[in-house]
Amino acid sequence: MSNLYLGLMSGTSMDGVDVAIVDFSKIKPSIIDCKTYDYPPALVRTLNSLCASSGNELVAMGHADREVAEVFAHAVNDILLKNEISASKIAAIGSHGQTIRHHPCGNNGFTLQIGDPNTIAVLTGIDVIADFRRKDIALGGQGAPLTPAFHQAIFRHSHHSRVILNIGGIANITHIPSDAQQSVLGFDTGPGNTLMDAWCQKHLSLPYDANGAWAAKGSHDAQLLKKLLNEPFFTLPAPKSTGRELFHLAWLEQHLADYPKSVSKECVQTTLAMLTACSIAQQINQLEGVEEVFVCGGGASNDFLMECLENELVECDLRTTDDLGVSPDSVEAIAFAWLAYAFNLDMPGNLPSVTGASRPAVLGAYFPAH
Repeated sequence: MSNLYLGLMSGTSMDGVDVAIVDFSKIKPSIIDCKTYDYPPALVRTLNSLCASSGNELVAMGHADREVAEVFAHAVNDILLKNEISASKIAAIGSHGQTIRHHPCGNNGFTLQIGDPNTIAVLTGIDVIADFRRKDIALGGQGAPLTPAFHQAIFRHSHHSRVILNIGGIANITHIPSDAQQSVLGFDTGPGNTLMDAWCQKHLSLPYDANGAWAAKGSHDAQLLKKLLNEPFFTLPAPKSTGRELFHLAWLEQHLADYPKSVSKECVQTTLAMLTACSIAQQINQLEGVEEVFVCGGGASNDFLMECLENELVECDLRTTDDLGVSPDSVEAIAFAWLAYAFNLDMPGNLPSVTGASRPAVLGAYFPAH
C-alpha cells in the first residue's frame, strides 16, 4: 500500500479548504505540498446561514453538502496535477468536512460536518476516509479536538513539556508532557479568530484583520474584557469543546448592548484580540511545567495577537510550528491525512484523556472510489 495520503481541512472560519499531501513512509511525516483553496463567495454565505436556524435548512444543507465536496475534490485534483502525482499513488484522502453544527453535550449530543465523501471519492478516483468525529461522540466524548493524537505522535519531545496551540476560528490546545507516561490533555479554549473576523467583516467589509493591524491601532477596554471573560465556558473543566454556536457576532453584540458606556469599533477589535489572548493564556498558565508553546492556524499570522499572547503567557517560550518544521497553515490538514493513515493501520485516532470518550477508537468511515 502507498504511504502517500491527502488531508482536507476546513475550520470554523469557513473561508476555504486546506489540502496537504503527506508521505508517511518514515517515522516523521514528510509534507510534499500544502495549499489553501477558497470557497466561492456564494457558498460562504450559504455555510454561514447554515450555522443558525433558518427556513428550508434541510434542502440548503443537502445542496451545500455536494458543493463543499466539489470544492474539496477540485482542490485534490489541482494539487495532484501541480505536483505531477497520479491519483493511483494516493492511499486515501482524510476529509474533515465542514462543520456547520457542534452540540456534543447532553442527551443525544451531536456534531455535523458536510462535504459528501462519496462525491469526493467519485470526482477524484481516490478512496476517502471521513466522518471522524461521531464515533468519539457515540463513546461519550466531545468529538473534539481530534488533532491531539496527531500532535502527540509527531511533536512529543523527551525533554521539553510542550503545548501545541491552534488558533483557527476557535482556539484549542494540546498539552504534551515530556514524560510519555503522563496523559496528553487537549481542549478548546474559546474564540480564536472568529469574533475578530466577524467584527472586521461587519465594520470594514474585510474578511479578517490582516496582521492585527486594525486592532493594533487601538487600546482595549479593561472592563469590557472582564465582562467578556465572565462567559462560563472559560471556567468549565476539560474535556470541553465549543464553536460558533456560542461565540458569534450576536453573542458579542448582546454584551455590547448591556455595556453601560460607548466603545469605539477600533477599541472593540483590540479588546477581542485581548479576549482571545487572555482566554488562551489563562488556561495554558494553569498547566504544570509548560516550557514551550508552538502556534499553528491562521492566528499565527496575526502579529498583534501573537504579541498580546506572549505578554500574557507565564514562563514559557512562544513560537510557531515553523520551528518544528511544519508550516502553521498546514498542521490541521496534515492531521487529517494522519487520521486517514491511522484508520488504514487500525490505530486509534482519539485520546480519551482529551475528548472524554470511554475508550480509544479507530475513527472514520470508509468511502471507496471504485
